[in-house]
Amino acid sequence: MQAKEDKNIMDEAQNEAEINQEQESVHTEGLPDAAQQEAGEVAKLELQLSEANDKFLRLYSDFDNYKKRINRERLDLIKSAGQDIMTSILPMLDDMERAVKAMSEAKNVEAVKEGIQLVYQKMKTITESKGLKAMESTGKDFDADLHDAIANVPVKDDAQKGKVIEEIEKGYYLNDKVIRHAKVIVGN
Repeated sequence: MQAKEDKNIMDEAQNEAEINQEQESVHTEGLPDAAQQEAGEVAKLELQLSEANDKFLRLYSDFDNYKKRINRERLDLIKSAGQDIMTSILPMLDDMERAVKAMSEAKNVEAVKEGIQLVYQKMKTITESKGLKAMESTGKDFDADLHDAIANVPVKDDAQKGKVIEEIEKGYYLNDKVIRHAKVIVGN
């Protein structure tokens, strides 16, 4: 048993010596190790900063390219915005050319009138299918948001005061937005 205790004491002494040696090495050699450790951390942080800057530049470049592409697409859309309506009006333009030609050669006025009426109906159908709608103003209350009053005329009937008496030029909506105010004469 004594041998065991002696061995334990020797082990403890050896452990204490190793601990003291480690503490001394920390005090003496700790500075260069700490400096090396700090240098390693600085290098690691510089690498992370470099990676973050690279990622930022890539994202900035991608966003800049995105903005340029969107602007190009917007310009293309603006340039071709009227293409749809123009394509649908071309058959009507062809019909008008035929009507003009027929008018110069026509002997029957009724046939020409009927042809012009057909072209008008075709035009009205095409424009309505694209969202164009004519305003109905005559007999309605004057509304400055919808009408431009070009004249006030005295009226005998008080019920017609402030109402649209006559429509000189039609107003139009495009998809429920006023695109042209109606030019009207208002009762006073």
